[in-house]
Amino acid sequence: MRIGRPIGRAAYLTTAVAAFVVLIGAWWLVTALGVVDPMFLPGPGEVLGALGAQAANGELWADIGVSAFRILVGFALATVMAVPIGTLMGVNARVEAALEPLMDFIRYMPVVAFVPLTIVWVGIEESQKFLIIWMGTFFQQVLMVADAVRRTPRTLVSLGETLGLGWFALLTRIVVPSAMPRIWDALRITLGWAWTWLVVAELVAASSGMGFRITVAQRFFETELIIGYVLVLGVLGLILDQLMRGAGRRLFAYQEGRA
Repeated sequence: MRIGRPIGRAAYLTTAVAAFVVLIGAWWLVTALGVVDPMFLPGPGEVLGALGAQAANGELWADIGVSAFRILVGFALATVMAVPIGTLMGVNARVEAALEPLMDFIRYMPVVAFVPLTIVWVGIEESQKFLIIWMGTFFQQVLMVADAVRRTPRTLVSLGETLGLGWFALLTRIVVPSAMPRIWDALRITLGWAWTWLVVAELVAASSGMGFRITVAQRFFETELIIGYVLVLGVLGLILDQLMRGAGRRLFAYQEGRA
């Protein structure tokens, strides 16, 4: 087996599906044999039944819609701010010196510790959820975008300078197009983090959303509902990740030798 050798798409999908089947099969076997108390780990059937009931009464779809809206706004705000700032950090050493230590300093502060402060600052309405998502993604995005921009091949920049391109033209015609696939991957990764911070915000101060529903289920020891909502979060994340992967392959085919 050669290191890094790719496999066909059919083989990839088959292997991925098999991994999920094995995991679900092990879960079913453990619960069917009574190895774990159902209060701590209900079986797949009980979890699907709880999700079916939530879907039937409309609560599941409402919770997904509320959480998705919060993600859309919070993540969009972070991205719109982080991409230009990170790009400037990647091309200007003075901007990098001014901002990178500050970004590194803040990103190591646990966002969870800021949850009580955000409630004091902006209350418990939607703005608090947006702020938590922004805090959890913005600083990481800035650093990842800056790193992506710094990895632009120097030969391309030198070529642009030889052709007489100005600073702005170099940035828009060479640096950004070269860095965009890596920036897109950074956004794809941080979108997963955004979902994590959304659930954190909804677990603490919310009256709707998937995190709120998990909190309510915890109070009534509805373990099957907690696991069900966690699985839904995973499915939503997987779908979004694959959609962004596919979009990236199409948008940036010029960097992968595809027409």
